[in-house]
Amino acid sequence: MIIAGYIAAVLVGLSLGLIGGGGSILTVPLLVYLFGIEPVVATSYSLFIVGIAALVGAARNYRQGQVDTRTTLIFGITSVITVILTRRLVVPAIPRHIGSIGGIEVTNSMLTMILFAVLMLFASISMIRGRKVEKDEAERRSEFMLFLYGTGIGFVTGFLGAGGGFLLIPALVFFAGLDMKRAIGTSLSIIAMNSLIGFASDVWFMPIDWALLLSISAVAVAGIFGGMALGKKIPGKNLQKGFGWFVLITGIYILIKELL
Repeated sequence: MIIAGYIAAVLVGLSLGLIGGGGSILTVPLLVYLFGIEPVVATSYSLFIVGIAALVGAARNYRQGQVDTRTTLIFGITSVITVILTRRLVVPAIPRHIGSIGGIEVTNSMLTMILFAVLMLFASISMIRGRKVEKDEAERRSEFMLFLYGTGIGFVTGFLGAGGGFLLIPALVFFAGLDMKRAIGTSLSIIAMNSLIGFASDVWFMPIDWALLLSISAVAVAGIFGGMALGKKIPGKNLQKGFGWFVLITGIYILIKELL
């Protein structure tokens, strides 16, 4: 299972490098099911792994002029504040045993994984269908929409440990008017900022297995370099749909495992 976990970590990096997101949504499931880490702790570990991998990718894209700093700051300010508030106020407030539904005991860990699976299903459908890129110019430039979207993505990042790239890319194309290459680079910058600050707000409140965390992160970083190299050769639309099907199957598996 450990070997499978490291292979999955490569896929996390590959996805981040190829399409600027998506890989982070796999990190919590791989930590829980392949490395045996408790779900709430896994959301924190996920923030570090995704944040480090995204930071490396963002730095490379920045050197190539593929990061929109203005949009990064707009998203960053709102989403980072939301991430910190979510990690410090919302997550600790959820009791370990929430209740029971139809004779099924609902725990904090179970709720986390079910919400994650639902998020994966919605994200996968968006990827499979493809993203529309035609929007009214005024809507593309709406800073108000960017602030709202940044808040929503900050909550997703803080609560589920997902970087939100699968949500970021459409917003960056529709509301910020960025082309796909700049959207990918900007997405990685925002993911890195959100994830690492979210992890920093947790690091003093839980024991960290740094050896495991750093080894998984190193594998994910290797994957992101591979993803950026492959991205120059493989059509992004094909990659997006293929990854969407993979996320869909994974989400269904999690729901079945948690509910049956």
